[in-house]
Amino acid sequence: PAMALRGNVRAANLIQHLGGGVIDTGVVDNYARPPEAATVALTMAEVKRGLGFDVPIEEIDRILTTLEFKSTISNQQSTILVTAPDHRTDITGPHDLLEEIARIYGYDRIPRTAMDDEMPPQRGNPPLEFEERVRDLLVEAGLFEAITYSMTTPQHEARLLPGERPDDRPYLGVANPISSERTHLRHTLLASLLDVARSNIHHHERLALFELNKIYLVSEDGPLPDEPRRLTIVMSGPREPESWLGGDRSPLGFYDLKGVIESLLVGLSIGGARFEAAQHPTYYPGRTARLLVGDKQIGLLGQIHPLVREAFDLPDQPVLAAELDVEALAACVPASIRISGVPRFPAVTEDLALIVEDRVQADRVQTVIESVGGLLKTARLFDVFRGEQIGAGKKSLAYRLTYQAERTLTDAEVVKVREQIIQRLRQELGAVIRG
Repeated sequence: PAMALRGNVRAANLIQHLGGGVIDTGVVDNYARPPEAATVALTMAEVKRGLGFDVPIEEIDRILTTLEFKSTISNQQSTILVTAPDHRTDITGPHDLLEEIARIYGYDRIPRTAMDDEMPPQRGNPPLEFEERVRDLLVEAGLFEAITYSMTTPQHEARLLPGERPDDRPYLGVANPISSERTHLRHTLLASLLDVARSNIHHHERLALFELNKIYLVSEDGPLPDEPRRLTIVMSGPREPESWLGGDRSPLGFYDLKGVIESLLVGLSIGGARFEAAQHPTYYPGRTARLLVGDKQIGLLGQIHPLVREAFDLPDQPVLAAELDVEALAACVPASIRISGVPRFPAVTEDLALIVEDRVQADRVQTVIESVGGLLKTARLFDVFRGEQIGAGKKSLAYRLTYQAERTLTDAEVVKVREQIIQRLRQELGAVIRG
């Protein structure tokens, strides 16, 4: 408001010079309570303390005058009385004047000085640092972060449970919703992320999104809600973009999503994770797993059920999703990491193929193999085969075994460990060794 008079004077001046107008005398002003100009006393001691160096009082007077401040230097040359122009309503104290002085005087002229004291202790924020690490790892894996509305409707989230009873947990209502589609706080990130997927998949053939954010659950301990944090991933489309070089144009599948989760676990140095078959109405039967670390369930992952896909108007192609508990995941990160040096002696590698019942999970087989320990360092599944040669209801699994020691291993030592592995596989899983 204080600029109104200045603007009117300028307008009258333009009318006079450009339009031949005649300026009448006087000003009609209906500004009942014009603000009083802020007057600040700035001492040279405050300048030294605030900026860390001395600025001559004459230089301060010049800078402030240039910025349309009115300044008066005291007789003792130790204080300058400053009145701010009427349009600078942001000036309330000496700290505001110091900002103006430093800006005009030049930050490059501030001398470099070493601290007299030791650096103060740095206090980290482990939860925030963990989440930033998760985001970095997922971006490195080729995913893009999305941020969706925290508000939804119970009916919208009920689409995630086709043919099932809706979530019977009470929702938190919004007192003044911005629209009829944002009336309650969400229980899951997945519904919102599937909406984003629908909007994007019509413009981009390949989709890889994640969101790390809060959900809101009614608390039994008080009026405020619980706000657990969740990580949700949604992927769909071809494995590789279209190119004149060709490439793999097959659709992303369950194991592509599982690979992203595994790379996340490796980046967080979380060991002992396993995937077990699971059932959930949101996901396709037989293409769903739960992630466990030890005995603690971290989340679910799998292919979205066709009925859910249709409910969210997604195209007829596989859509993969994962929902992880962020707090549970963070609790699995080890406090310290043990690192081994580069081996000085060559490793021994061999392949082991075995036949087991189709119901036996490969993860269970690997656990039995690794339980031998000792010279066995790694066991990696590299082939799965089903066919008439194997027999109905059976499958063949091939593992690459690596043996390592702080010496050159002999054939006899490797054979001894191999026999222990075979014996355990036969006893615990009824496995038959091939070839």
